[in-house]
Amino acid sequence: MNIKELGAEFIGTLGLVLGGCGAAVLAANFGSTDAGGVLDGGTSLGLGFVGVSLAFGLTVVTGAYALGHISGGHFNPAVTAGLTVGGRFPAAKAPLYIAAQVAGGIVGALLVFIMAGSPDIDNTAAGAFASNGYGDLSPNGSAVGTAFITEVVMTAMFLIVIMGATAKKAAAGMGGLAIGLMLVLIHLISIPVTNTSVNPARSTATAVFTGGDYIPQLWLFWVAPIIGGILGALIYRGLLGDKEDDLVAA
Repeated sequence: MNIKELGAEFIGTLGLVLGGCGAAVLAANFGSTDAGGVLDGGTSLGLGFVGVSLAFGLTVVTGAYALGHISGGHFNPAVTAGLTVGGRFPAAKAPLYIAAQVAGGIVGALLVFIMAGSPDIDNTAAGAFASNGYGDLSPNGSAVGTAFITEVVMTAMFLIVIMGATAKKAAAGMGGLAIGLMLVLIHLISIPVTNTSVNPARSTATAVFTGGDYIPQLWLFWVAPIIGGILGALIYRGLLGDKEDDLVAA
C-alpha cells in the first residue's frame, strides 16, 4: 500500500466534507432574517440547497483532478466498495482506503465545527450540522423506507456514471467533470429526502458532532450507499462494461 494513496483519500474526503458540509453549515442561509432566507425585502445572500449541491459537486471535481492520479479519487467508502466489486480496484486495498476516508471526513467536519464557532447543535432538528437522517430528522420527514431506497438508487446511479466516465474508451480528461456534475444532480434530487449522503464517510463525519438520534440512524447511511454502490457497479459491469477496463494488477 502506497502511503501517498491513503494521504490522497484522507485529504480528498476532508475536502469533500469541508467544502460541501461547510457550505451547508456556514453559507446555506447566510444573512437570512426569516425562515425563507430572505434579507432586505427579497435579496437572499444564502447559497440555498442549489448552492450546497454545487459545492459538493465542485469539491469532487477539484479533488478528482488534483488527487485522482494518486489514489483514483474515491473519497467515499461506497465508491471504493463498488469499484472493488466492479473489477476496478483491488480488494486488499479497500479497508485502508475506507479507514482513510472516514478519518479525513471527521477531520473535515471538525474544521467546519471550528469555523462555525463551535456551536451548540440542536440534534433534534432535521439536517442539523448538515447531517443525514430519516423520519423526524429528514428535511421533509421521509420514512426510513423512502430514505433507504433513495440512497440506494442515487448511489447506484453515481457508480454507473463513475465507471462509465472513467472507462478506457471514455473521453480523456472528462471523467472528473462528469462525476462532479452527477453529484450535483444527486444532491438536487435528494437533499429534501435525506439531506443527501451517498457517502458513509461524509455521514459519519457530521453525525459524530451532531450526536443524538443521528448516531443510531447512521446505519442506513452505511448500508444503503454501499448496497447502491455495489448494485451500480454490477449493473455497469454486466450490461455496459468492457473487460479491457478490468483491473489487471494491484
